[in-house]
Amino acid sequence: MTQTIDPTDLPTTVHAFLAAHTAREVDAAARTFTTDAVVTDQGETFRGSERVRHFLEHAGSEYTYTTELVRARRVDERHWVAEIHIDGDFPGGVADLDYAFTLDGDLISELTIG
Repeated sequence: MTQTIDPTDLPTTVHAFLAAHTAREVDAAARTFTTDAVVTDQGETFRGSERVRHFLEHAGSEYTYTTELVRARRVDERHWVAEIHIDGDFPGGVADLDYAFTLDGDLISELTIG
């Protein structure tokens, strides 16, 4: 059952990823994923360490934007959702996205952004 939680109650790994990704610290963000992780963003899927790193290096790199963690949900002990508000110079200028995480221990095994 999905439960709304305080965003500060998201797992440490999720917070570490969000902070590193926002700061564009690719190495730190990459360390939060399993070696066989899968990331899906804008209909494109990135599988494995090399492709996830490619995603981290290039996602949104052509734009300037700010992010705000506005809400969070716990689906179960492995599945968490961070609702992120993005404001920037990309087409449309504003977006609200769900970052749906699947954790394998202390690492992210799957991330779907939509």
